[in-house]
Amino acid sequence: MKIEFGEWQIRSFLPDDAAGLARYGNNRAVWRNLWDKHPYPYRISDAEEWIENASQLEPETIFAIASTTEAVGCIGLLPQSDVGRLSAEVGYWLGEPFWGKGIATGSLRALTEYAFTELGLVRLFATVMEWNPASARVLEKAGYEYEGRMRKSAIKDGEIIDQWLYAIVRD
Repeated sequence: MKIEFGEWQIRSFLPDDAAGLARYGNNRAVWRNLWDKHPYPYRISDAEEWIENASQLEPETIFAIASTTEAVGCIGLLPQSDVGRLSAEVGYWLGEPFWGKGIATGSLRALTEYAFTELGLVRLFATVMEWNPASARVLEKAGYEYEGRMRKSAIKDGEIIDQWLYAIVRD
């Protein structure tokens, strides 16, 4: 899969994406806003394992955020099950040198369209750690709406924190 937006794209992972993922994912500022399954430090072996696991998903739901030369981040869907089977949780991260350039918003818009048109999903949602208003802005610019505060719903970096819940639904 590949969706281009401007000079950027979200696409299926390639084996040589591990170098870029490790370079940009091995950053405490990135790690601080992700689930603990993204370790810190983040090594090439972690990136290789991530790519291998993502490449085995059917349907494909986890993608590289990339320039024409390297992977600079990751974006994906965690499909829900049972009564929530038409919903998915969205997650993404982008290397710090690329923050504030509209790349995360463009990636999220592309993934949202893919999820609705290709996967037939009806609702996408994301949680944002309270100390990350930039990610909340990404979601808002991509059309997601604030649904509420999930009080003391996460522990990260030794702190128990609130998360903000955002969602978008297909018309």
